[in-house]
Amino acid sequence: MSLQTIDFERMNLQPGDRLLDLGCGEGRHAISAYVVENLDAVGVDLSVRDLRITLERFEQFVEPENSDKSLVINVADATRLPFADESFDKVICSEVLEHIPDYRQVISEIHRVLRTGGIAAISVPRFFPEWICWQLSDGYHEVEGGHIRIFNAGHLSRDITESGFIRFDKHHAHSLHVPYWWLKCLFWRDQGAPESRVVEWYHRFLTWDLMKKPVITQWLDRILNPIMGKSVVMYFVKTATRVTA
Repeated sequence: MSLQTIDFERMNLQPGDRLLDLGCGEGRHAISAYVVENLDAVGVDLSVRDLRITLERFEQFVEPENSDKSLVINVADATRLPFADESFDKVICSEVLEHIPDYRQVISEIHRVLRTGGIAAISVPRFFPEWICWQLSDGYHEVEGGHIRIFNAGHLSRDITESGFIRFDKHHAHSLHVPYWWLKCLFWRDQGAPESRVVEWYHRFLTWDLMKKPVITQWLDRILNPIMGKSVVMYFVKTATRVTA
């Protein structure tokens, strides 16, 4: 499976849950949730290309004989979701908000479609590693569809809680990926150009680590995540009413 940012144990996935993966990309969380639990997963994104990749990847995991689980994907705008109020038990929004101008509207939509008492897991790039990337390369954040802001986790958490949520957990992830992005930005290449050898080497290391999951790198990642984890991941419960400032 692809790299997973959200911790499903913290989300308390349950049989029968209806889960929305908002901005699912190539389906890493939607497919993983389908694999680990009997639930109904829905993945949405604006990229038709990414959704096609999701379907291709899903073919090796589908369990047609199991009617207790499903995965549906569709094109949708995160600021105007085509779902009824309180229609999901869990919502994942991983590495999405940094791409969207009106991210507060996305938070509002998450609140609308999530049932009261439901859990939302939201991740964005962590401030310090992301800031270094912006300093090393303009191309990193100026590329089409790239990151348009650097979040302060505290400010984002406040925006989310003021929209009607209570935060109950937080952690960082993917510290071993930080050097890759720093190297990629330091030796930035335009789209289509070959990567530098050092970037290619580190990418091969990350692929090996993902496939083999050696104990030493998992241990190192856990130690380094609080210091330099690339993503900050926060978990929220939807309250009964919106909180007003």
